[in-house]
Amino acid sequence: MLKDFAKLQTFLMVIKEKSFSKASAKLGISQPAVTQQIKFIEDYLDTKIVDRKKNGIILTKEGEDLYRIALRLEKAIQSSEKELLKIINKEFTFVMGSSFAIGNYVLPNYLAEIKKRIDNEVFMNVDVSCNIIEQLEDKKIDVALIESPVFKDGVIYREWVEDELVVFSNQPIKKHLSADDLLEFDWICRNEDSHTRKLTSEVFEEIGVQCNNFNVIGVLASPTAIKESILHADKNAERPLVSIMSRHVIKAEIENGTLYEARLKNNKITRHFYIAYLKDRKHDAFVDNVVNYLLSLNKV
Repeated sequence: MLKDFAKLQTFLMVIKEKSFSKASAKLGISQPAVTQQIKFIEDYLDTKIVDRKKNGIILTKEGEDLYRIALRLEKAIQSSEKELLKIINKEFTFVMGSSFAIGNYVLPNYLAEIKKRIDNEVFMNVDVSCNIIEQLEDKKIDVALIESPVFKDGVIYREWVEDELVVFSNQPIKKHLSADDLLEFDWICRNEDSHTRKLTSEVFEEIGVQCNNFNVIGVLASPTAIKESILHADKNAERPLVSIMSRHVIKAEIENGTLYEARLKNNKITRHFYIAYLKDRKHDAFVDNVVNYLLSLNKV
């Protein structure tokens, strides 16, 4: 008997991603664990449900039947979650922890819906990713949203939304920048322990440029401080003042024309945001409800 829905959720993710390895990344479990769960279903049903091919996976006839059943089950479970939470509801504050870009510019858009879904107050802590994970381990927060996985035993990481890092300025600049172009700017950089700084430094080195070659006029820890500094910089300066930032942070200013973005030639700087929560709370109804809601945003 399939005692829980987890194995069918794994099956659904394999079908959605058309790959065992991609499903593994999305679910935050190892690829062998994905394979084992699919094998469990096949052993239980005594039939093959998935054929693995070089270009992906193909459902067998029995797999297609199971897929339709699993979709109906998933919909029924999701529609019952709110009623379940009402039964076990208690007065408490649900605490979300997030890194700066997510906490200041992404998560606020969804706090009201999260509060509605768990029918409780929601509080938010904002800090660097490593500190947020420490707070999660200390059980000071319930769910973490971070810019990069700070891998710790006892923590589950789920791949969330994709983020793009772009060069930006308050002056019009080239849409696509070469390594030489980067040396023609004045720079505000992130602090060295920032994930954004580490990621961009790696990309710069790949194209033959190092951050210490730039004319750096300031180093700041806060994305908001960097954005405000560039917004209020001299728009007529001979050398544009630039920095690199998550596009989520400057989206509104790009759209209204107060900031201008650029990308590196032949190089798109992307990363994924991650959802993290403790393994011993993976069956917690409140954590599960919030995590499933956040993951559903990728389907919109």
